[in-house]
Amino acid sequence: MIKKIRGKYVVLSEKTGRRFGTYRTLRDAKKRLRQVEFFKRRSKK
Repeated sequence: MIKKIRGKYVVLSEKTGRRFGTYRTLRDAKKRLRQVEFFKRRSKK
């Protein structure tokens, strides 16, 4: 999940609220979220 906090975009875990990074642009935040989702799915196999 991506939230805008204090003018920056933060990638957060939906379950735990853990932060996966803070970014200046929404594009960069979406890129990081895709990376997190990729590795989350990869580790379960």
